Amino acid sequence: MGIWALQEPLRESEPLSGSVRPFEAIPQSQDNPWTKMLRIWMDNGYENMHLETQEMFQKLGPIYRDKVGTMSTVNVMMPQDVEKVLKAEGAVPRRDLVLPWLMHRQIRKIKRGIFLLNGKEWLNYRIKLNQEVLSVKSTGQFAPLVTSVCQDFVQQLNDQIQKNARKSMTFNLCPHVFRFTTEAGTYVLYGERLGLLSNNPNPDGLKFIQAMNNILSSTPLLIYTPMALTQLFNSKTWKLHLQAWDDTFQYAEKCIQKIYQEMCLNGSPQYSGIMAELLMRGDLSLDAIKANITELTAGSVETTSFPIISTLFELARNQDLQSALRTESKEAAARLKENPELLVKELPLLRAAIKETLRLYPVGSLLHRYLAKDTVLQNYNVPTGTLIQIPLYAMGRSPEVFVRPERYDPTRWLAAASDPGNNQISNFRFLFFGYGIRQCIGRRLAETEMLLFLHHVLKNFQVETLCKDNLKLIYRFVLHPKSFPLFTFRVLN
Repeated sequence: MGIWALQEPLRESEPLSGSVRPFEAIPQSQDNPWTKMLRIWMDNGYENMHLETQEMFQKLGPIYRDKVGTMSTVNVMMPQDVEKVLKAEGAVPRRDLVLPWLMHRQIRKIKRGIFLLNGKEWLNYRIKLNQEVLSVKSTGQFAPLVTSVCQDFVQQLNDQIQKNARKSMTFNLCPHVFRFTTEAGTYVLYGERLGLLSNNPNPDGLKFIQAMNNILSSTPLLIYTPMALTQLFNSKTWKLHLQAWDDTFQYAEKCIQKIYQEMCLNGSPQYSGIMAELLMRGDLSLDAIKANITELTAGSVETTSFPIISTLFELARNQDLQSALRTESKEAAARLKENPELLVKELPLLRAAIKETLRLYPVGSLLHRYLAKDTVLQNYNVPTGTLIQIPLYAMGRSPEVFVRPERYDPTRWLAAASDPGNNQISNFRFLFFGYGIRQCIGRRLAETEMLLFLHHVLKNFQVETLCKDNLKLIYRFVLHPKSFPLFTFRVLN
């Protein structure tokens, strides 16, 4: 039975011919927007947002209006509607900005990066950053840096396991993956190792991780609250948020000064990270580089860590798939070592597994766009300037979009890639890094970290778990597991 089966017959299969209905006729959530905002505040967040959104689609159909506080959205999830929305985004797509982050920049009089910009200034930064962050060439340059962090992680874990007579270890992997993604991300962005994988982590690195955690934990509480109210009461959460961003920018400033001094003394004969490359090119100001690199850092830690953990969880429950991926990794190892740029083409099954993880566990659970022109969605007229929200959790788990959505099956993506007739549809189902010119600027870095981490781990360890229950997710600005399963790692001969 399809998810639309409980709704009125008229909404189950909307005719595209005939008169287009007005915007006001779109089904609307009946929840009071201010009551909903108050509940978010009292519950210390909006943990079940993804489940409530899924329920609203089941109740109201494939399009509905919603409002939280002063924030109004139109929600869609069917690929044909998503395609219309994304093709109506205009030459310079506008998206909703993260207001608490924006207020920090304004209060501290700090330049904004591309995460907090729209319009021509955003486009100018984006074009200049793409070359060093999103290009195939840049992936080949920073892949060896990520590889070195992966090798250190594997070596440290192997040393710990070898101390155990059973040559295995059962533990909570989450904090270790957090340290890996922070270490790898800052190495690529700043060209500096934090020392987080050692037995005695660098205090600056630990402070940096804490600042990232504070930013991401405080954001969902602040995002739905009018900023005038937040500033009026100067809440503990708001103070924590401001301090966390201050600490992050302080670290970025320290790294910029260090790199700049080294370049003045020695030049930069070899690749030493994205910030150094931007400084050498000289087409962005120091403040612009600092703003963009800091925002890239904030967006790269949890968004990479959680998919890694979720992928390992699914592989631990499916040993046959894990074995197939291990075989693929071993066959590709020599080629990747010789030519890191091949990473963008190698490991197709592992790439498909990561896609499947992001379908079921979309860490960035919402995609936003403002319509640049009037658009007809589900036979309703949606006017220019409307904020459209595309909930990826509801889309990824809908039987109207995916066959057997509850099943973890990476081969569905391999089949889509091999069928040219199906590939266009696939493009508007896989939106976990966004779409078009406004897709995630850190996509290549995130994919590289996930691919290489899993590649190195699977070559060296058998991963198991006793957990039989599915992962339950909660929303805290990003979507992540409510609790983390224990993993058992066994050294392979």
